[in-house]
Amino acid sequence: MSAAETRADGRPGPNTVSDVKPSSTPDIRMATLLDMPQMTPTKTAMDAQYDTYQNPFNSRYCSSEMKYVFSPRNRFSTWRKLWLYLAQSERELGLEISQEALEQLEQNLTIMDHEFETAAIEEKRRRHDVMAHVYTYGLKAPAAAGIIHWGATSCYVTDNADLIFLRDALDLVLPKLAGVIQRLGKFAREYRDLPCLGYTHGQAAQLVTVGKRATIWITDLLDDLHNLEHARERLLVKFRGVKGTTGSQASFLAIFKGDHSKVKKLDALVTEKAGFNAATRSTTQTYSRKVDVDVIHALSSFGCTCERIGGDIRHLAMFKELEEPFEPDQIGSSAMAYKRNPMRSERLCSLGRKLSAFSSDVEQTFKSQWLERSLDDSAIRRITLPESFLCADACLILLNNVSSGLVVNKAVIKQRIDLELPFMATENVIMAMVDKGYSRQDAHEEIRVLSHQAGAVVKQEGKANDLLDRIKRTAFFEPVLGELDALTDAKTFIGRCPEIVDEVIEEDVIPALKKYEDKLGAIGNEELKV
Repeated sequence: MSAAETRADGRPGPNTVSDVKPSSTPDIRMATLLDMPQMTPTKTAMDAQYDTYQNPFNSRYCSSEMKYVFSPRNRFSTWRKLWLYLAQSERELGLEISQEALEQLEQNLTIMDHEFETAAIEEKRRRHDVMAHVYTYGLKAPAAAGIIHWGATSCYVTDNADLIFLRDALDLVLPKLAGVIQRLGKFAREYRDLPCLGYTHGQAAQLVTVGKRATIWITDLLDDLHNLEHARERLLVKFRGVKGTTGSQASFLAIFKGDHSKVKKLDALVTEKAGFNAATRSTTQTYSRKVDVDVIHALSSFGCTCERIGGDIRHLAMFKELEEPFEPDQIGSSAMAYKRNPMRSERLCSLGRKLSAFSSDVEQTFKSQWLERSLDDSAIRRITLPESFLCADACLILLNNVSSGLVVNKAVIKQRIDLELPFMATENVIMAMVDKGYSRQDAHEEIRVLSHQAGAVVKQEGKANDLLDRIKRTAFFEPVLGELDALTDAKTFIGRCPEIVDEVIEEDVIPALKKYEDKLGAIGNEELKV
């Protein structure tokens, strides 16, 4: 439950259904409560929550910090900050706004619990959320009631606030992603030279190492980190600022008696106060929804990475080579008590798939905008923008948890190598025979026959691969029998895997994470609620 949903004493806040009091102008939420089957207004808040749909992001998957960014309290308090920035800047540029008005605005920046009900009643009456909150804020700051929202349109607060939320949400995502990369980097270092089967087309292929495989995940996550950093950097010069109803700034030009320089300065002052580097020079009533496309694309791309990593872990768990963390009292299956299902990785795939799908929402919304503005973007953005970040946050919690406790089953890995390595070593044996002066074609034919015999034993009899024993018993290969152990040592098949791990960590990971050094220590093992 977000800060906007809970009072300091722990009781639900007034934006919950059960806390709305009857009045001469009933709140629409009370009507909803009264219409619920088998419910009455005397139901407790605890009872009511079990009869109302709960978003899984809130109830199961996400951090309180991310939920607060998109909470009602933060949203409407941010609107108030934007109204304060506007009033302060207008006063600085000579408009008649009293110091008392500014002080009252500043003293009431955080919307209080009881004000949610006031605003809800006014919104039901006016069918306009922004004007409902102008009214509610004016009650707390009566000296400023006449100048709140002076010259602005609704998108001054709604759109500028959304840009602030996108920025602040990215500021939560980036360090968590850096933490995942750091943990996987440590894992890659630890297993930099542990040979394991590589797989192409789902079939056993040339050996790699456990650490080298982890660098594949790291490399993709580094791309996500850079994409999200770039999205944040671009966002800081895309503030909407003060643009008026169609982006012409006509209302502000009228307020400042045709002084273009003051209108331009007003835009710059508000942008600076909001913590942005620059505002978009030309907008419609809204900021371009292409900004949403660029930000959510970066998140959606990260979602693809999540599903890719989760899929790899699930396949390796199927082979019993690698396992995600599994707690002492955890149940893998309600029926099959022995099972250790990779539920974290499965959830990661599920949420990653959902995250990647959000890109379609913002693309369609951007394309469908008409001229200077249409309102068909509003409802979908209320869902897409928060939930895309909540989904990314849930994925990061899972990734941090999984990467902190991956279990490598070395004995199983060796067993699987032993089953396949003799076949892979045949080329080494052939080349060693050539070095001794024998015909490559003769060596190839001899080992081909033995390989098919050993393959039949593995496939048809279910026995261990005995190709090396067959080679040892064949007189043709006597010249290289003394070298056979070296020719079939798994570590001679991993190429530069250990060196690649070192290079990725030293040249890619460490420089990329340098800016997050002061935050990485604060990123602990994220607790999974379920």
